[in-house]
Formats: sequence, C-alpha cells, structure tokens
Amino acid sequence: MSTYLVFGATGNVGRRVTERLSWSGAAVRATSRRPESARLPEGVEVVAPDLTAPGVLEDVEAVFLMWPFHSAEQAGPFVEAIKRNVRRVVFMTGGGVRPGLPPEEQPNPVARWHATVEHLIEQSGVEWTVLSPSTFMTNTLWWSDQIRAGDTVRGAYGSVTMTPIHEDDIAAVAVAAMTGSGHGGRRYDLTGPEALTQAEQVRVIGEAIGRPLRWVELSVAEERERLLADPSFPDSFVDELLAGYAKMTSAPPPAPTTTVEDVTGTPPATLAAWAAEHAGAFERFPA
Repeated sequence: MSTYLVFGATGNVGRRVTERLSWSGAAVRATSRRPESARLPEGVEVVAPDLTAPGVLEDVEAVFLMWPFHSAEQAGPFVEAIKRNVRRVVFMTGGGVRPGLPPEEQPNPVARWHATVEHLIEQSGVEWTVLSPSTFMTNTLWWSDQIRAGDTVRGAYGSVTMTPIHEDDIAAVAVAAMTGSGHGGRRYDLTGPEALTQAEQVRVIGEAIGRPLRWVELSVAEERERLLADPSFPDSFVDELLAGYAKMTSAPPPAPTTTVEDVTGTPPATLAAWAAEHAGAFERFPA
C-alpha cells in the first residue's frame, strides 16, 4: 500500500490532512517535533520531520509539505530528497508569495523563502501542486481573550478586508491533490466564501455565539503598543504585521475564489459556521 507523508501534522491544517487521509483508510506517516504527544488517529505512523532518517520516505506516494524551517537554507537538500523518493508533492505556500516574481523580489522574508521552496519544487521534475490559502479562520482566536473578557475587540485597521478560510477546506483540497489526478502543475488560490473586514468578522463571530460584539478602532501607535505588551505575540512580527495591514488598506479588496468547491465539490465553510464550531474558545471568563 502506498503511504502519504504529512508535514506539520499537529498544526491547524496538517492535522486535518492527516485525519482525512487516515479516515479514508490510507496509510499515513506524519511528522511532529514531539511524536510522543502528537495525539493523531490510531494507525498513523508519527516520525520526526527529518528526511534523512531511515524509512521516512520509504514507499511514499505523495507528500503534503508545510515548510518546517524559518529560512530556505535547507530547501535544496530537502527537495532533492523528495525528488529521489516521491512522485507527487502538495506544497502549502505562505507569506503572501506573489506568483511570477523570483524569490529575491518577493515582498517580505517569509515570502522569499516560501518562493524559493516553490521554485525548487517546480524545477524538480516531481508532480507538484501549490496551495495558496487566504488567512485562516483560526487566526480570529487572536481575539478570543478580548471576547471572553467583554463585548469589544480593540485593534487597528478594522476596515482591512480578508477572505478567511476554514482550515479543513484547505485540507480537503490538499487530500484531493495528493490522492487524485488532474492537479499536477496547478496553483490553487484558496479562500472562504466571503470577503469580510476585520470589524465584520468580529460581528459575525458575535452573531454565531449569541453575543453582540463590536470592533473598537485603535490608532496604529496604540495597536503597536498593545501588541508589544502581549506576551503571546512575537515582538519581531509587530511592525511587519502593521505594515502589511497598511498595504492592504490601499490595495483593491480581495475577492473570494470558487477553487475549494471546484476541486472538492463542496462549498467552503462560512466564518459563522467556523465560529459556532469553536464557540467554546470565546466563552466569557468566569465572573
């Protein structure tokens, strides 16, 4: 039986890919930096994300790849190992990679190393599919502490528009590309079904959990101060995030794509459905 290798198997998307493959009866090998605490479905073989380890690529038909490093330094040997052993790779890119631009001309460091990996995969001769998802719905959990504490979310750039996507919809497309035909050489831009500003996302979450919520706009300076004071938010990412939002306000708003339904036959989930599914994360703090 062919085996499917999933990178980032305990992450928001990788876990869903692993579960979908396992539930279909496929043989799944999944990577985790902490195999002993991965908590993946029974029968899934859990290994460290090391392609040089014996047996990791043995009998692998297809790989779902989320780049596991914070640079592209290891991209060459990594892709070479996949090229020698695997027929098909589905790569989930990130960082706002702009198709058609070489890596050195990409807009930020994350986009540059993702574009480097993309380029190497596309030149490798392996059958490839690139998934380029919009912002994950799970990112709204950044607001969960504020929502649990009250009925407002404070932040800057409430007018920034996004097309948030459920992580399981990304996984559904990934599994289709890993296990089916007709996806080779394709780049799939994946979105949810709606274009929503940040303020509208807060409102939708409130409606889904049965509480009226509203956005309170902060100045950029106030938001920067708030983020720097948040121990869960990396200081090194604060200015990059705010600069990205500033660019988004001056760009045309994104439009939803039909790719999820085109590939899977099922429409993508709404943010309201995702919020209802995760309502417990937004429950009020005990009085």
